Amino acid sequence: MSAPSQAPESADSAADRDAAAEPGSKAAHGGGDNRSLRQIAWQRLRSDRVAMVSGVVVVLLILAAILAPLLVKWFGYPPTQFHQDLIDPATRLPFKDPENPYDPDTGFAVTDPWGGISADHLLGLEPTTGRDLFSRLLYGAQISLLVAFLSTLLCVVIGTVLGIIAGYKGGWVDTVISRAMDIFLAFPLMLFAIALVGVIPEGVFGLTGNGLRVGVIVFIIGFFNWPYIARIVRGQTLSLREREFVEAARSLGAGNRHILLKEILPNLVTPIIVYSTLLIPTNILFEAALSFLGVGINPPTPSWGKMLSEAVDFYQNGPYFIVFPGLAIFITVLAFNLFGDGLRDAFDPKTSD
Repeated sequence: MSAPSQAPESADSAADRDAAAEPGSKAAHGGGDNRSLRQIAWQRLRSDRVAMVSGVVVVLLILAAILAPLLVKWFGYPPTQFHQDLIDPATRLPFKDPENPYDPDTGFAVTDPWGGISADHLLGLEPTTGRDLFSRLLYGAQISLLVAFLSTLLCVVIGTVLGIIAGYKGGWVDTVISRAMDIFLAFPLMLFAIALVGVIPEGVFGLTGNGLRVGVIVFIIGFFNWPYIARIVRGQTLSLREREFVEAARSLGAGNRHILLKEILPNLVTPIIVYSTLLIPTNILFEAALSFLGVGINPPTPSWGKMLSEAVDFYQNGPYFIVFPGLAIFITVLAFNLFGDGLRDAFDPKTSD
């Protein structure tokens, strides 16, 4: 009588077994640690206070962007509403006291050294236009996070598909895709983006105005940055395709599609998620740089990069106008980077508990 066939080992169980067998792990020394890889990673992440605080900041930033209309309704004014009656036309800076804007002794306007911060305008007013800075920062977060998440998603999809194909197929397929990676990495991305955004006509794909610019920026970032994640996925796939659970699935007659989707891809989720959290802040900076240079999001739609660009003219008389959009970019990028570092350490099997 023939022995019953053994079902192929699942991707999750294989990953858990390999993590347990790592040198220095409790299971490897008979310590009886039966936790799964996800449980171990979550425990490590919880013990990393910097990563947890950064994760909370990331969640709050996302919620603030989503709830921007509600928060502005409660605490501010619409981001496109002008308050030029609160601005001195000579200096283009907010009055210190809008009710009595001029010094009775000298007749000169008295501007506010704090940029018009008040109970009505929590972070003050923008110079020249008098638009509410608080509401513009919130709506600017929508643009920055939207561009960052969509471009990262496009980058991950293209990079994962091509990377897993290159690593699994090997041979001439791997060579062609690898050379394509080298070509794309050689593109001067910033210069290409500046040129492309400026020449694409209105109405392409039914998009106009800032909708078109957002679409172009997302396409440029995602389409030209995929080689970075493709290299990571390719390297992991080269290792996974020789593993026992893949060989077992192949010996039982599983096709390439089943092996790629059911055996290899689940084991790539962790590095993809970790790299994505590190890619998002890079994309935020890229969008801010384009807007700062005047080829990103056009006013009156708020953008952190454009707000910085407009504040540069006032760095001598009103340096505080640079502070808030600069801090918004700094805190967002730092939070994503620290959270990504924490995820990477938490899922690294060589990290000790």
